Amino acid sequence: MSGHSKWATTKHKKAAIDAKRGKLFARLIKNIEVAARTGGGDPAGNPTLFDAIQKAKKNSVPADNITRAVKRGSGEEAGGADWQTIMYEGYGPNGVAFLVECLTDNRNRAASDVRVAFTRNNGSLADPGSVAYNFSRKGVVEVSAADDVDEDSILMAVLDAGAEEVVNEGEGFSIYCEPNDVVAVRTALTEAGMDYDSAEVQFVAGTKIEVDADTARKVMRLIDALEDSDDVQNVFTSMDISAEVAAELDADED
Repeated sequence: MSGHSKWATTKHKKAAIDAKRGKLFARLIKNIEVAARTGGGDPAGNPTLFDAIQKAKKNSVPADNITRAVKRGSGEEAGGADWQTIMYEGYGPNGVAFLVECLTDNRNRAASDVRVAFTRNNGSLADPGSVAYNFSRKGVVEVSAADDVDEDSILMAVLDAGAEEVVNEGEGFSIYCEPNDVVAVRTALTEAGMDYDSAEVQFVAGTKIEVDADTARKVMRLIDALEDSDDVQNVFTSMDISAEVAAELDADED
């Protein structure tokens, strides 16, 4: 049931995201700026930028904001920050491993925010390398559940494009592949007439820790605390949630 942690965590955060839409927009805009700075401002020739823009559109970021972010990143317009990527490693409740990706223009502030979030939520920072070894970079393409979409139809569409695994997450599907195959997989999906929610490279835990509902709630509180920081871009964990625990967490939201 490895996939359930993704959707349960996502659902849990929906209410928080509505209240913190500004923070979500800021993260998506940062992604666009960095992608444009790294690979140029033309989405047709910069797949990372293309996917960052698509994700921003899916989350209702205004088109004007997206255009300005591309221009700042590519240098057409002044005001782009010198974003640096920093990874922090840590442990949460019940030994769940955390990999925290920051995109910041102030390393000291980012380090302080991350440390405080761990300390106040039953977690601790870990030495570099002690957690990261358990995570590998994977391309992840997410597809929402729909009447004409199932595991078999997705697999048929993406198998030749390099997809390694399709996981039924309960409310949708995650397609895993090598980072270099993300473009091929999402292209194969659209050519088969299927829409996708996001296509990006993530860090996926090799060894996962199955948790009960109480621990899951504590882990999610730590995730929320980390994401309260403007410097935190992504949080990846080794938490694994069973279907039964996912149902219990869903009941919390009702």
